[in-house]
Amino acid sequence: MRESVSGTRGSFGRPRALATTARTTLLLLACLAMAAPFLWMAATSLMGQLEVFSSGGRLLPETPLWSNYPDALTAQPFARYFLNSLVFATAVVAGQVATATTAGYAFARLEFPGRDRIFMLFLATMMVPAVIVLIPRFLMIDALGWIDSYQGLVSTELVSVWGIFLMRQYFRTVPRELEDAARVDGAGPLRIFWSVALPLAKPAVATLALFAFIDAWKNFLWPLLVTRSMEMRVVEVGIAAFHSTYEINWPYQMAAGVVAVLPIALLFLFTQRYFVRGIQLEGIR
Repeated sequence: MRESVSGTRGSFGRPRALATTARTTLLLLACLAMAAPFLWMAATSLMGQLEVFSSGGRLLPETPLWSNYPDALTAQPFARYFLNSLVFATAVVAGQVATATTAGYAFARLEFPGRDRIFMLFLATMMVPAVIVLIPRFLMIDALGWIDSYQGLVSTELVSVWGIFLMRQYFRTVPRELEDAARVDGAGPLRIFWSVALPLAKPAVATLALFAFIDAWKNFLWPLLVTRSMEMRVVEVGIAAFHSTYEINWPYQMAAGVVAVLPIALLFLFTQRYFVRGIQLEGIR
């Protein structure tokens, strides 16, 4: 009897082990496929201009040229570009967190005429492609005289409909009993929001801030349209400057790209749990 039981366990254990091995192999292959472009970018950043176009299709540099990094970062004023990107991303994070938390709480807890219909209109705007409203946004900024300025970069990025939706859904999970207790103590809606609801929503606020920073840091099209001078360029636009009409300096462009990716990579390493939570919430977007 014992031999038959152990034999049965072994017969079930082998397929399970094979399935685990297959899943692990597929995950490793998927990770390699996702990492391949970044590895190629890092390898190209250490090559010479002629080596990139060598007929052998070399994947790794024969002699790494670490000088490409300081040369690329000094060929363009990247210190200024990084400052502009940091100012842009920080202002966008502050604006989206402020508007999303207040609007999300209002839609979740406050009673006012047409609340649900207004919220549905907000959600409907998420179905409109961003490219469609690009020209109206540009004309508005141009009419205000904010072209090539921080106001022009930031002003139209301060509201995130997805952020409002995220915060509304999160505030709805906050127990009403906590707010009722504060209301009994004489707290008004603003005090309840600031002292009770907002501290409890720190995970959602962190997720929103993280995704807002990443979206702003990698934004290319909007800064390209509203900036004119080199002093107002952001990192993504500065990297594209290596791609001219008659020549493309691939090693310099890849070196600048590697440096531009580093802040996002470090941010991911320290905030992985918020990335996972954000991906879960993106599923209902």
